[in-house]
Amino acid sequence: MTQPLGAEWWKRSEAGYLRRQVASVLFFPEGTCSNKKALLKFKPGAFIAGVPVQPVLIRYPNSLDTTSWAWRGPGVLKVLWLTASQPCSIVDVEFLPVYRPSPEESRDPTLYANNVQRVMAQALGIPATECEFVGSLPVIVVGRLKVALEPQLWELGRVLRKAGLSPGCVDAGTEPGRSRRISKEEFAKQLQLSDSQTVAGAFSYFQQDADGLVDFRDVALALAALSGGGSLEELTRLAFELFAEEQAKGPGRLLYKDGFSTILHLLLGSPRPAARTLHAELCQAGARQGLSLCEFQDFSLHHPLHGKIFSTYLRPSQTPPASSPGSTTALANGTVQAPKQKGD
Repeated sequence: MTQPLGAEWWKRSEAGYLRRQVASVLFFPEGTCSNKKALLKFKPGAFIAGVPVQPVLIRYPNSLDTTSWAWRGPGVLKVLWLTASQPCSIVDVEFLPVYRPSPEESRDPTLYANNVQRVMAQALGIPATECEFVGSLPVIVVGRLKVALEPQLWELGRVLRKAGLSPGCVDAGTEPGRSRRISKEEFAKQLQLSDSQTVAGAFSYFQQDADGLVDFRDVALALAALSGGGSLEELTRLAFELFAEEQAKGPGRLLYKDGFSTILHLLLGSPRPAARTLHAELCQAGARQGLSLCEFQDFSLHHPLHGKIFSTYLRPSQTPPASSPGSTTALANGTVQAPKQKGD
């Protein structure tokens, strides 16, 4: 955790003289809990003020770790029960020297946060990772793209395979560019699922509207990605055809921010707000507010870094294994590794 040191101020004590005080605020810059195997990316909120911070390290040097709960693993209630069941729990708190930002760090809270993260990780003896949590979803930044360490698409594939369903055998029956909302019952009928628990589990992976309906285009794209029957070029073309819209002015169809964010969320687990921001950046080069098929495929297939993410996450006939928030998906030299098995 970090403690930004605020402005100095003076207060009159009961003895009648002025004494110097410093106003401080306590932050946990990771913004969540982890398994202690790596220090997660710091959120910049604690560093926006650009004032010095006091890094504070917390260690639990116990023979049995009963204080970790993370994205996967024991829940908070189980952790509390295990901790309370121990005769004693040891906690070490270490105050590092005050970190005073440079002028560049004061102007750039992200740079400031990253540098403090590295100092604290080095003192803890663990790696500093680019992994961060967006809500309950662990993601990592690759170039200008945020991707989930384990997209829900992979979990959906495991659920469907366990139910004996081959995604490639499902007739999507969708119309390009047109939304078709379906209920849970229609979903089960379309996928020929009879087990209610499997239906509820699979249906929950798709975004539902206020009436509890999902867009069947989402289902069709997910099933096409899971089937692994076609090439990545065919899959990205299908994604474009499903979600592209007619231009308000001019012929042809374009992929606007909502469709783009839906595709990235379904295929890569990218948070929708981050995907919309990326879409705006990709559209800055032109006067249009949408991407053509050629522009979308240049991004998803031919970009030297982003294209590797698509090919790694959507490699036909291979579902990547689960991963650890401490693993590195994108290396410094621009290569991409399939996420490793989580050792939580």
